[in-house]
Amino acid sequence: MSENRGMNRAKFYQLALFPMNNGATNVYFVLILSYIATFGNKVLGLAMVFASFMVTGMRIFDAITDPIIGALMDKTNGKFGKFRPFMVIGNITMAVSVILLYMLTPLIPNNLMWLRYTVFIILYAVWVLGYTFQTSVTRSAQPVLTNDPKQRPLFTIFNTIGSLVGMGVMQFVGPILAGDSFAGDYNATWFAIMTPIGVVVSIILTILAIIGIWEKDNEKYFGLGGKQENVKISEYVSIIKANKPLQRLMVAGGGCKLALSIATNVTVLIMLYSCLMGNYDGLYLPMMVLGYVFSAPFFLLTVRTSQKHGQKKSLMTYVTVALLCYVGVLVLLLLWQQGNPAFNLSLITDGKLSINLYTILFILFFGIGYGAYYSTADMPIPMVADCADYETYRSGKFIPGIMGTLFSLVDKLVSSLSATVVSVALLFINVHDLPTKETPYVDGMNWVVIALFCLVPMVAWVLTLIAMKGYELDGKRVKTIQAVNAARKEAIANGMSTEEALATITDETVK
Repeated sequence: MSENRGMNRAKFYQLALFPMNNGATNVYFVLILSYIATFGNKVLGLAMVFASFMVTGMRIFDAITDPIIGALMDKTNGKFGKFRPFMVIGNITMAVSVILLYMLTPLIPNNLMWLRYTVFIILYAVWVLGYTFQTSVTRSAQPVLTNDPKQRPLFTIFNTIGSLVGMGVMQFVGPILAGDSFAGDYNATWFAIMTPIGVVVSIILTILAIIGIWEKDNEKYFGLGGKQENVKISEYVSIIKANKPLQRLMVAGGGCKLALSIATNVTVLIMLYSCLMGNYDGLYLPMMVLGYVFSAPFFLLTVRTSQKHGQKKSLMTYVTVALLCYVGVLVLLLLWQQGNPAFNLSLITDGKLSINLYTILFILFFGIGYGAYYSTADMPIPMVADCADYETYRSGKFIPGIMGTLFSLVDKLVSSLSATVVSVALLFINVHDLPTKETPYVDGMNWVVIALFCLVPMVAWVLTLIAMKGYELDGKRVKTIQAVNAARKEAIANGMSTEEALATITDETVK
């Protein structure tokens, strides 16, 4: 079997630029999903439970609209291609809605709370539609970008760069602006400053991503022959049922996203670094920097492992590393004692280095664990392309929109739980407002942090490992599928029907 048969490789700039689409949407992942509950509660005065449950409700709405937009994408193939229109429409919709939401709704008078609630819901829903439009392209366009098993894992590297530019800018600039000498503690001024920063960064990243996918957004890269598939909504269940690898990847991807969204939730981090450790300003940014520093070598390791042994092996290996390291983080948080310097995080006190053994151990366990799981968080995205290729191999259908958004549906349904889980956990210790860095420690808050920062991600990783154990698309299997698809495409181009190609060209005939 020739591994180069029908190979569609991407140029370096295409591999580097297209993942910026994920960076563009990750800007809003931070700006909206991390802060909108705080905005609704602290700025607009909406009830904490309402604001938090709205995050979950809208995330579910986002998930439900995914397959619909995926089906529309599969039917689209105009002068501007299949994927680029969704990127442009989505980004413009998000920009307009978030500007109206964060900068104009605070101007609604306090005595018109019903109007604040109404406008909040409407603008949030419009933003969700825009987010669904653009974010669905990240997964759906993977099959046309490249089908080279050595190139697909590189997406995680370039995606991280895009995320660092997008999500990283928001995560770094946000806490700085929240300082007393700047905008203040996540107030209306903070949102008015952060919004245009986020919009501009997202637009720039979207333009770069469009350049990256421009040449590949062409029907000659679409499946076995460029035919637009007309798949009904009712067929989604049968597709999922027949595509076993996609089922397992949904569980694994949902587990990884749940771990990331809860463990990095701003409220959880505020409770950890401020309420428990008593120094949010001195710990949040340094620990974030350390996390990224530890992540760098893991991204290189995951790519190397993926190229050599397949993405399944890479995902399972580094999720296991994260799970083992977080056992250490869990033990350290169980040992935490309020007011005891020996069992609290400490980096700098009164301008002097004050690091202790507890902090050194926490940095090691957290840094290695965070680096390992952060490097795997987006690994399922290029793996969706393998599942899409498998669907073409299995049924002859090229439906990247549906494949990507079906995966995204489960991904978002799971991650939508993050804000609600945090709020419900707080209610158990009788906390009815989302904590800020000024919030004092409340009895039981340490157990909430232990559960959300450690236990939930650890359970998610266990589920990921169980799901991936039976995932059949390892490195060798993916190469076989690519060769069969390439042989079928050649045969169809020479006049053979799709049905005949599926029946006569098999694994055995291409060996």
